[in-house]
Amino acid sequence: MTSAEQSPLTRKLSAFVALSEVELAVLERLHQRRRSFVAGRDMVHQGQSAQAAYILSGGWVCSYKLQADGTRQIVDFQVPGDFLGLRSVLLRTSDHSFEPIVNIEAAEVLKSDLLDAFVQTPRLATAILWAASRDEAMVVEHLVGIGRRDADARMAHFLLELGSRLALVGIGTKDGYDCPLTQYHLADALGLSAIHVNRVLRLLRESGLVTFRDGRVTFHDYDGLVDLAEFDAAYLDLTGPLLK
Repeated sequence: MTSAEQSPLTRKLSAFVALSEVELAVLERLHQRRRSFVAGRDMVHQGQSAQAAYILSGGWVCSYKLQADGTRQIVDFQVPGDFLGLRSVLLRTSDHSFEPIVNIEAAEVLKSDLLDAFVQTPRLATAILWAASRDEAMVVEHLVGIGRRDADARMAHFLLELGSRLALVGIGTKDGYDCPLTQYHLADALGLSAIHVNRVLRLLRESGLVTFRDGRVTFHDYDGLVDLAEFDAAYLDLTGPLLK
């Protein structure tokens, strides 16, 4: 079995397309330039041009935008199996920054490699388009969460979505998952203060729904949390391969 066959990205794309040997070989080539990045140091800067994309194979990353006053809005978190900077490569300039939350491992993918892969394997290109479309759907949900959901439902929805994303690549279950995020990360992502995040997490814990403590999210009443968040995972498209 090749390293690409075992990679989180392969597991993720396999949810959409049954990958052939040729497509797995192309994925293997995309994983060749392996790099390590340390926590807290941006790997891509907002406004940067002519950079590579990355396939995250281990660790967590946040993508964020800086405002003129120095405040930031976390747009999303990237977990193993996610592409980093795919849109900014195709649009030439990154409109946001990527910061590793922990030390990470990633494969660097040059624009030429990506375009060659699309030409050689249209089905793989379609699967990557699916992944990008799924990411866009998550951003829409985050926007709805910040604009319309109460803080407890917003937090519940966020934790459930993360769990579903991690389960897809084999590192999360309905019992819970390891999570290196701090309350400050959650605050910047969910449009809450750190103090409010603490209160919401305490409320969810005392309600017997979920505990987030010591780097671990533990679901106590998964279905109850789904009801609170009105969480419908249809936008994550987890029903199985569309392309056989």
